[in-house]
Amino acid sequence: MTAQQDIADDRRLVADAVRELARRTKFPVAFGGLIENGVARMTAFVGNHTDALEGLSVRPERGLGGRAMVELRPRMTGDYRTARQITHDYDVYILGEGIGTLMAAPVVVSGKARGVLYGGAWSRSTIGGVAAAPAVRVAEELATELARRDEARRRLEDTGAAPPDRLSPSHREELRESYAELRAIAASIDDAAIRSRLADVERRLAALSGFAEAPRTEPLPEVRLSPREIDVLARAALGETNAQIGELLGLREGTVKAYLSAAMAKLDASTRHAAVARARKWGLLP
Repeated sequence: MTAQQDIADDRRLVADAVRELARRTKFPVAFGGLIENGVARMTAFVGNHTDALEGLSVRPERGLGGRAMVELRPRMTGDYRTARQITHDYDVYILGEGIGTLMAAPVVVSGKARGVLYGGAWSRSTIGGVAAAPAVRVAEELATELARRDEARRRLEDTGAAPPDRLSPSHREELRESYAELRAIAASIDDAAIRSRLADVERRLAALSGFAEAPRTEPLPEVRLSPREIDVLARAALGETNAQIGELLGLREGTVKAYLSAAMAKLDASTRHAAVARARKWGLLP
């Protein structure tokens, strides 16, 4: 398993923990992330009304979450805007979302902060005290699972064994068909919340395919395909023609061709088959 896959797996654990924090507490907003390259990068969000929290990376000692990570204990403020016990490095994110009450619970693994989970409310509130205990338990459960995975990875490295294939070829093809169908369903739904939930399922399905199993000596290139380019490429990966893809996705055949051409250009591939292979190699398709 590659380092990038390890990060992706850990981020999925964080996403599960953030959803669980929101479920167990009275906080309407929850988000969190793990320390990567010295900063805790927020990668999972639930309940936010805006995209203001996107891109938030918290340094130890800075802000409420940074203080929680340094002190290895939860921190809370009932009035974030006027709080004096913390630095306000991240006001543009927190106040941008309109958060008034904020709690931060550190994720502590082997005595060191591994990340932080947040719960917030848009108004000044006293709900933090009620929600602190279950939030801390969620952070502890996440830390336990991260420690378990860390140990499994260490044992794998010590033995030098390669991880077994996650899926048989037939199961892998079935997963890819399910992925393509799920994207088609999501594209037909107007409800943003449901589409977001389906997108999370898509990411899990993609991760199950076990892409990029060979060790990498260089980072993956930064390639961003649009949602429609991924939709079309996922169907092309199943061997469907442009006409078939257009019928399934409700697009003109010429439009399908345009999306495929754009995806091929971004992936630096001369054929659709090469584009599919490269997208799978780079983890953009299962």
